Amino acid sequence: MRGANLAALVIFVLLAATPWLAEFWGGSYLTSLVMKAMILGIAALSLDLLIGHAGMVSFGHAAFVGIGAYTTGIMITEGAPNLAHILPMTIAIAAAFALITGAISLRTSGVYFIMITLAFGQMVFFTMSSLSDYGGDDGLTLWERADAFGTGLFDSDTGLFYTILATLITVTLLLRRLIGSRFGRVLRAAKQNPTRVESMGYSVFAYRLTAYVIAGIIAALAGVLFANQAEFVSPATAAWQRSGDLIIMVVLGGMGLRHGALFGALAIVLLEEGLSTLTHDWRLIFGPMLVLMVLYTKGGIAGLLEKRGET
Repeated sequence: MRGANLAALVIFVLLAATPWLAEFWGGSYLTSLVMKAMILGIAALSLDLLIGHAGMVSFGHAAFVGIGAYTTGIMITEGAPNLAHILPMTIAIAAAFALITGAISLRTSGVYFIMITLAFGQMVFFTMSSLSDYGGDDGLTLWERADAFGTGLFDSDTGLFYTILATLITVTLLLRRLIGSRFGRVLRAAKQNPTRVESMGYSVFAYRLTAYVIAGIIAALAGVLFANQAEFVSPATAAWQRSGDLIIMVVLGGMGLRHGALFGALAIVLLEEGLSTLTHDWRLIFGPMLVLMVLYTKGGIAGLLEKRGET
C-alpha cells in the first residue's frame, strides 16, 4: 500500500493548504467545495466499514447523515446550538436507530439486506419530509452555525474547515485501528465464512451489529458537519440517491482498501464539479466514465495506486 499511503499523505497536505490556496484561486467557493468533499469522505469511510470489511451493502446509509443534519438543524432552530448538546443527542439518536434497524436488517442477508436498509432509509426520508414546522420538503435554512463549545470555531469558514479536516483524520485513524484489531479481523473473517467464525465461538450477529452502530454514528457526525457547512438541511440528504452516491464512492475508491473511500469521495466530487463546468449534460459523460473506471481499475483507485507502488 505504499502508493496509496503516499497519495493519501499528499492529499492531506493539499487539504490542509486549501484555505491558503483559496486566497489565490477559487476563494470561498474552493473552500466550500473541499469541505463538502471531506464530509462525504467521512460518510464514505463509515460505509466502507460495512461494505468493504463486513460484506454488508446498506442502501440506506444516507439516513444516518440525515439524522445528524436534522438533529443539528432542529436544535439550532429551537435555541440549543451548543455542540455540547448537539453531539450527545446526535450520537444517541443515531445509535438507537442503528441498533433497532440493524437488529432487524441483520436477520436477513444479500439482496434482502439491501432492500430492508433501503426501506428504513426511505422511512427516515419521508419522516423528514413531513416535518412541516422545520421546512418539510423545502428543507430548513439555518441562520446561525452551532456553537463549538464557546470557542467561536465555527464562526469562520477557516475554523469550520480545519474542524472537518481534523474529524476526517481522526475517523481515518480510528477506523484503521479498529479494522486492524481483533474486532476487525473477526469482521473480515465473518465476511468470508460466517459459519466457521460462529463455530469458533464468536457471535457474527453481535459483531456485525456493533459495526453497523459504529458506522451509523460516524455518518451522523458527518451530517452534523454538513448542516454547519451548508447552513441548510433538506430531506434529500437522506434520500436513497445519496446512499447510492456513497456506495459509488466506496466502490470507485476501492472496497476494504486503506484510504479507498476517501479517494472515491474526492474523485466523485471533483469529477462532478469539473464536468459540470464543461457542459449542462455532464451526467451523460459522468455515467460512462464511472462504468469504465469500475471495469478497468480492479480494486478501485486505491488498488490501482497499490499496484503502481509495487512496481
